[in-house]
Amino acid sequence: MSRSRALFHMVRADFLERVRRYSFLLTLGFSVYLGYAVFAGQMSLRASNYRGIDTSAWLGTVMGLVATMFLTLTGFYFVKNSIQRDRQTRVGQILASTPISKGFYALSKALSNFVVLAAMLLLLAVAAVAIQRVHREDAHLDLFALLAPILILGLTSVAVTASLAVLFESIPILCGGVGNVLYFFLWTTLISVGVATMVNSGHGNTTHAFADFTGMASAMGQMQDEVRRIDPHYPGGVSLTLGGLNPEPTKTFLWTGIRWNPALVLSRVMMLGIAILLASLAALFFDRFDPARESWFAPNTRRLAKKRKRAEIAFAQTAVADGVGALVPKVAVHSAAFLPTGSKTGVQTRFFALVVAELRLLLRGHAWWRYLGAAGLFIACLASPLGAARSGVIVVAWLWPVLVWSQMGTRETQFSTGSVIFSAPHAVPRQLLATFTAGVLLAALTGGGLALHLIIGADFTGLAAWATGALFIPALALSLGVASGSRKFFEALYTAWWYIGPLHHIRKLDFMATTPESSTPAQFLIAATVLVVVAYSWRRVRLAYA
Repeated sequence: MSRSRALFHMVRADFLERVRRYSFLLTLGFSVYLGYAVFAGQMSLRASNYRGIDTSAWLGTVMGLVATMFLTLTGFYFVKNSIQRDRQTRVGQILASTPISKGFYALSKALSNFVVLAAMLLLLAVAAVAIQRVHREDAHLDLFALLAPILILGLTSVAVTASLAVLFESIPILCGGVGNVLYFFLWTTLISVGVATMVNSGHGNTTHAFADFTGMASAMGQMQDEVRRIDPHYPGGVSLTLGGLNPEPTKTFLWTGIRWNPALVLSRVMMLGIAILLASLAALFFDRFDPARESWFAPNTRRLAKKRKRAEIAFAQTAVADGVGALVPKVAVHSAAFLPTGSKTGVQTRFFALVVAELRLLLRGHAWWRYLGAAGLFIACLASPLGAARSGVIVVAWLWPVLVWSQMGTRETQFSTGSVIFSAPHAVPRQLLATFTAGVLLAALTGGGLALHLIIGADFTGLAAWATGALFIPALALSLGVASGSRKFFEALYTAWWYIGPLHHIRKLDFMATTPESSTPAQFLIAATVLVVVAYSWRRVRLAYA
């Protein structure tokens, strides 16, 4: 069999395996939502007070920028699991015994990731055609103007994202939660570089095309040129906005589409070359599932195996009287055994032991410097001026344990222990409540310095807002963990939300209440309650149909 034919079959097999998984339905659902958001005007492109007339060129540009912006971010988390899945299913060991080279394997995984993301883009392209026909000011259909921004900008951008996912999975320190968090900042940096060159050049020239990861800066720069041509007083600036956050633009202009000049076309070809280079670089770090190299190339796999073994040993110490299969230490088990089973005190004591056990599970197995950093941030919250502690230090303090919170609701899937834990009576409510309480305690341990500061300053309104944040974060982690069974969805969503809301003090998105003006504690208290109820309901439904 030729190498190209073997590559086709590997990519096809991997793609077909993915489309049968629950996560692929989420990817399609997300694509449908993006299309609906553009259709309903919830996402719009604007140049200060101007918007383009709804022609094929304008709709294609809007949909293309929405697709590239969101799929290069969320798409990374959707596809970053292909190598890890081969490790967990032992398929990797079978592949390691074949003549398949590391470069061939890495390239096949990058292509498989690309096909998944391309399927989402094609769905958006179909949605753009439908929107143009039923809900636009200009019903004339220009397929090239409509589809070129989506396919050219989108496909070249997600190709880089697909290869980056393989590269991150091949590097031990980046294959887990650290990589999930760092990718968001890498993505933000790449977007900012393109926008910065557009701002520095002051026009939509070709000077920034090769520094433009998504093509967004190139398209927006050309829009600025067009608006400036018809309005010399145009102050500049183009933005992709969410509906309701800004007043609707009152002026329109005719956008004839992106000018595909040689520099812009070559820059997109360059992105495809970068994608191939990244896949080749991933092959250098990939260990080819070699156990002899596990100590260096796959420390996360080795540590996962140790955690799994410790979990199995801990289950031998489970307190049957607890009724939930919690990983309770021997001392707690023996103490609970002396209490009357039906007494209120016994139930409260066993629940307390369960919370302690969940907290120990959250805190176990981390490097010493992470504990030291958390202690330092606690002290910094307490020692800093109140304004700085509330608007700055707490933002870092509650980002620090993101990889700890992300465990919540996922361990039963990760260690395949759900059948043991949930076989006991009243297991779901007590175990979920204990996990949630442990997450709240973790928030208090890391950000408690600010709470003490607020108490000392008699700022009880601020204290209530802080407490709401301490409830909301673990509620979000628990609901996403239970629903997805994976840590990466919380790590991705929380990091992005943290960046948009608390870091920039955006009202209605600032769950940390970093300023009195951006604080909306009632909203997030309701949200925390709803999220816990969703986690409970989702788990009950999954168990009922398991």
